[in-house]
Parts: sequence; structure tokens; C-alpha cells
Amino acid sequence: MADAPLMVVDAAGLVTGWSREAERRFGVATADVMGMRVMDVLALDSLRPPPEAEGLTAEALRLEPLGATDWALRSAGEGGDSDAVLDAVLLEVLFTQVRVHTYVLDPHMRVLRVSDSSGDRDADENTRLRGQAFRDVCPFRDPEAVEAALAELIRTGVPVMDQEYEARPHAFAGGRHSFEITAFRLRTGRTTHQEGMNPDLGVLVFTRDVTEQTRSRDRGRALDAVRGTVGRTLDIEATCRDLVDALVPDYVDVGAVEVVDTVLRGDAQPPGPLGRGVPLHRAAYGGSNVPAHPIGDVRAVPYGTPFQRTLTDLRTRVVPLDGATWLDSDPARARSIRQVGAHTLLLAPITLRGSVLGLLTLYRCGDSDPFTEEDIPVVEAMASRVALGIDNARRYIHEYTLASALQRRLMPQRTVPQPAVETDNLVLPGVGPAVWFDTIALSGARTALVIGEVHERGIQGATAMGQLRTVVHALAALDLEPDELLARVYDTAARLAEERMELPESDPLHREPLEGSCTYAVYDPFAGTCTLASAGHTAPLVVEADGCVKVIEVIAGPLLGTMEREPVAAVSFPLAEGSLVALHTSAVDRYAVPGEAMSQALSAPERSLQEICDAIAYALPDTPELRGAAVLLARARAMPPDRYATWELPYDKTAPATARRLTSKTLADWHVGADTGEATELIVSELVTNAVRYGSPPVELRLILDRGLTCEIRDSSSTAPYMKYAGAVDEGGRGLFIISQLASLWGTRFASEGKIVWSEQTIAHGEGPVDETAEGGDGERQGEGDGEGATEGEDRPGGQGSTG
Repeated sequence: MADAPLMVVDAAGLVTGWSREAERRFGVATADVMGMRVMDVLALDSLRPPPEAEGLTAEALRLEPLGATDWALRSAGEGGDSDAVLDAVLLEVLFTQVRVHTYVLDPHMRVLRVSDSSGDRDADENTRLRGQAFRDVCPFRDPEAVEAALAELIRTGVPVMDQEYEARPHAFAGGRHSFEITAFRLRTGRTTHQEGMNPDLGVLVFTRDVTEQTRSRDRGRALDAVRGTVGRTLDIEATCRDLVDALVPDYVDVGAVEVVDTVLRGDAQPPGPLGRGVPLHRAAYGGSNVPAHPIGDVRAVPYGTPFQRTLTDLRTRVVPLDGATWLDSDPARARSIRQVGAHTLLLAPITLRGSVLGLLTLYRCGDSDPFTEEDIPVVEAMASRVALGIDNARRYIHEYTLASALQRRLMPQRTVPQPAVETDNLVLPGVGPAVWFDTIALSGARTALVIGEVHERGIQGATAMGQLRTVVHALAALDLEPDELLARVYDTAARLAEERMELPESDPLHREPLEGSCTYAVYDPFAGTCTLASAGHTAPLVVEADGCVKVIEVIAGPLLGTMEREPVAAVSFPLAEGSLVALHTSAVDRYAVPGEAMSQALSAPERSLQEICDAIAYALPDTPELRGAAVLLARARAMPPDRYATWELPYDKTAPATARRLTSKTLADWHVGADTGEATELIVSELVTNAVRYGSPPVELRLILDRGLTCEIRDSSSTAPYMKYAGAVDEGGRGLFIISQLASLWGTRFASEGKIVWSEQTIAHGEGPVDETAEGGDGERQGEGDGEGATEGEDRPGGQGSTG
């Protein structure tokens, strides 16, 4: 039986076998050399016989082929110098194996010996190449760099290990090629030598074709670049640009991304192939100045082309462009391909869960390597990555569209005219917290100004905003003071926050705290004051008629939705006619101090509110923090003198008759219809009777004609009337019931001195004053009559009073 080989070397020069005899002879374990290149094994310092083997009889070694490509090193059974025989045998392996090319160069970089790379034992490669320059034998793109590295090796003796160099273009078929060089200095090893004898014999160079490894590494780098940059934004076009920037020019020469046009608007695509004629939007392009179609172009792919086939069968394909007849169907693309010199096209559908989102188009031009089948899995991974980024951005656009539509729908659709205040608003474009603002008509020609925001974004933020806005509207109808109203809003926000905490932990809303802020202000044109309170909101600005801008100092309470509960203090300040109040969201706060952009835009209050809103929009910077910010402007106006009348009534039984007479004359001057006038006289009579019987002097009557006809009776008592049930034989108790039937609204609000009971009636179209002035009273006028016909009231000790 033949003896076992000491070592087995494959055609690539890698050690694939190492026997126990080799371990004993050379002192190197099998695990340390398996898979190593044979030249690296030669460089091991440990490749020496162990001391215990020095007395062994030396055996000759022989090299023989093992199979079609491998070589075996065996013991020959003859005496001799084993080290010398081993050296000779290993050199034979190095100079006859196929894939690793071995060159011996002299110090002048001329070839002395070369391995037989052809595998033909009869070929005399050494004779043909001996004496030629190494740069002529190996066609490197930069031969000077190779020779400089070898010269440095001769000078220092430091080996050149695994350095990669490119071959000259077109030196080999199939595109660009790369070679890896490992080199060692050759010396005589003598400490002394004859005079003039150079101890440097030259250089031993190993070259290996690493083109496929290089291409594989380039694919991996391109994929890593895509994974590291694509999908960082929620913008579809930015995601596509990131993909093209990651691929051009390191991986491809020209790249383009088309996205289904409806996807850009946030619409979902149905599963399945893309239908014929569906338009694609070119979202990104790079690598050439002569694109077939510009960015932003929207068109369907031509029928009967690889583009259409890719979107139909959803398969990635490599398409050679030489002699392609389908280019005739797209002349613009054909012209662009010829101009850039493209020779290979790679098309990949951008799909997610079976739905087509777009198309990835890649070109290689000039001397670049053509695409191969090995590129398909890599590009498919890139397309999957960008598909995920596009879908995330699409979902965000869809949710943002819904949230924006919901928020816009929950906000006032138009500015409602107010009798004594002019309002306008500004909402900056973009995504931001859910904000709302309102102007709410209150009794007595007063106007409530509201602005608030929920710090949460998206649909949930818009929903919470709508809930809080509805609560504020409902509470405003109760004629509460600003601080009292916000105290109840705090309660509502706390309940909403508790409901979130009670959701299952798996619900994303469970982890989202509810936080918001709100400012509620009430402008009274008769008192000329504005009273406001803030729940964690920023302080408003007031612009005087002379253009002076100042910040209203208000003690803001905690944010809505938090567990902190502190009393909210209201602040009241005079607001002269022509003054401007600016309520704004928190994002505008840093620009709202005097001297900043917003204050400068407000400093000319004589302009229209729309012009001021435009000036604010132009002055504020375009920063992400300001997107979705809002500003509510309100300009104070005096109540037109022909729209109200006020009298102080006598505190006796003649007051109802006096009130009826004054009301009748005033309504006639205002051209109010007879039916409305009769009802108003009855309402006034009932309210005045109750004030005289159960209130305290002074008693004041005020008629206001704005959105409707308002009657107000003021007295200094804090006892409020309420509606009660009156039996069939009861003589009183029906007053407020009668008023509730005649008036569309009625209520009671408390003032600093007493209370005001009011009612509001709807007037017919065309009713109202036509003169510039209306006759009023001065508080000294006494009416006639003794209150006959007035219904009696009933006292409710310790509680509220009621008209009779």
C-alpha cells in the first residue's frame, strides 16, 4: 500500500492535507496549517524539525499529482538531505500550481522565473518571459505604484502582504480585474560575501486574481451603504434620493427611482402586478446630466419594454443594451443611453407585501463591469430596503393627511363677525402639535378668545384637541369666568389622561401621555377690559393703538393632563379701542418678545388683520419647530352707539312699566318688528319685576342689538333665579318658563357687584337700526305706570330667586 502523503496542496495553493508524520517531522499541528496558502506555510518560523527528530534517518521526499488538480508530498524512502528535498519540492508546487501566479524578480524588476499558469507541462513559460519587465508581464493600471512597493520591500525587507491593484482597462475580458500581491525579499543569507556581490537576489512575488472577491466586496459595501442611509426620513422623495446617492457612482454609473404616483399622495396600492398605463413619478436620478426624463416627470412605462415586463412579472432582470430593439419604443431613453454609453441595465421592482410601489433602474456604462446574475440578490435586497422606507413614508403621509383633515375640520371654518371685535388667524404650514383657536360669542356682546394645543401629533393629537375644544365650547355657554372655566377643563383633561392609562399596555396610546395647554380670554366692550387665564400656555401680546408691543404678565397654571393641580389665577387689563391682542402657540414664543420678528410685524396695528397675518408669516423663519404653529389676532372695537341702550330703573313698583315703555320706544327706533317687540316687552317686564322684588338696588336695564336682541337686567343681589314647576292653581312661578319660550337663550352670570340675568332673541332678517343714532336714557328717566300686569316672583331663601 502506498505511503500516506505528508502534505496535500490543491490547485489554488491551499493546504488541504497534513499528516501525523508531517506534524512529527516539522513540529506544526494540523489545525494550524489546514486551509493556509502554501506560501504562508513556508513563511512559518516553526517549520523546523523538532529536537527529538534530529537523530532520525533522513528520508527523501517526492512530489506527485493527486487527482486532477491536487498535489501530494510523500516520503521517497531514499536517503538524502530532507530539508533540501523539501525546499525543492515546495518550490515545484509553487511554480506549477494554477491559480496563484509566482514570479521571481531581480532587483531591477525583471522576471527571472515564473510559474506555469497555463497548466501545460510542455510549455516553456520561463523562456518566453525571462528578462521582461514585471510591469509588461502583469498589466497593472498603475505599474509605478507596484514597482514602488517592491522597491520599498527590497530596501526595508518588510514583506508586501495582500495588497490589491487593478489591471489596465480592457486587459482582460469581462470588465475590470483586480489582483492581490504578496511579495518577499530574496537574499543570500550570508554574513560575508565577495566584494561587489549583492546579497539581494531579488523579489518573490505571488499574484492572485481576486476580481470576484472584489466584486462581492463592492456589492456588500453598496448594500451596507443602502442599509445605513435609506429609510432615515419620512419623505418618499428624500428616501429615493438617499438610495441613488448610496449607489452612484461607487456601485453603478447611473441610477433612477420611479414611484407610483398615487403612493406619493399616501394611497395604498392593491396587491398584484402594476396595471398597464399606471403613471410613475420619477422621484430620484443621479449619475448623468442627460436624463431621459427629469425628476418630477410623471408617465407610464412604455408597453413591450423590460420596464413593463418587470412591473408585470415582478422579477429582477439584467438586460444587455447592445442591439436592444425595444429601445425604439422610447426614443428619449434610447438617446440618453447612447449618450452615457450604457451597456447593461438592471431593473428591480420595488414591492412590499405583493404591492408594487415603484421601479429601480440601474445602468453601467463605459469600462464598468457589466451586471451579472450575482448582482440580482443584492439589488433585490436594496429594493426591499427602499420599499420599506417608501411604505413607512407613505403611511406617515396618509396619517398626516387624515390628521390634518380632521384637525382642519374641527377648527373654525370661517371667521364669525363679532359686534365689538375683529378677528383673524394664521396657521403656518407643516406638521406640528394639534392646535386650535376659537372666537366664541358670549352674552352681553362679549367675545371669548381661545387658543390651545395638544403636544401629541397625528390622529390621536387631533382627536384630543377636538375633545378639549368641545369642552371649552360647552363651558363657555355657562358664562363662567376664565379661571373657573379652565378649572373644569383641567378636570376633563385629567379624566381623558386616566382613560389612556386604563388602556391595555399593548395599546400604543397607553404609553403616550396627554399634555396640552390653553388660554381663555374674554373681552367686554362695555367695560373696555379683557380678562384671561392660562393653563400652561404662553403669554399673549397686546399692541396698543400707538404700536407699542407688550407681553401680558399672567401666572400660567400647569399643563392640561398632568397630575399637578394648582389654582389658576385670572388677570384683567384694560383694552382700549383699536388695541390688538395676539394669542399664539408655544412654538412662536421665542419670536414673540419685543424686538423679535413677530413683534415687529405687529407694530403697525393700523393695517388690516390679514395684512398683519401675512407680515407675521413672512417674518417668521422656516424652521421645523414652527410648522403647524398658529396665531389668533383680535382687534378691540367700541360697541356701536346705535346698537345698545342702557337705563337705570327706579327700585319700586313703577320699574316694570318704565322698562316696557323704554323698550317699546327703543325697539321702534331700531325698526324691530312688532312680534319681536311684544315678546321683548314681556321678557323685560318679567325680569325687572323679579329684580325689584327679590334683588337689590340699583337695577339697570340694557338692550343690545348685535347677532340678536339681548335684554340684560343687572342688580346687586347674588341670588340667582331658576326655573321651577308651577301648578295649575299657583299664581306665580311661570316667569322663567315664559322667558324660555320667548327667547332662544337665557341665563345668569355673576359680576363683581351682583348678577346679570339676560335673554337673547333671534330677530328676523332686515330688522335693525337704519339711523346712525338711537335714543337712549341717562339713568335719570322715570317711567310711567305702577307695574300692572307684571307677574309676581317668588323668593327662594338661601338659594336662587325666580321670576313669577
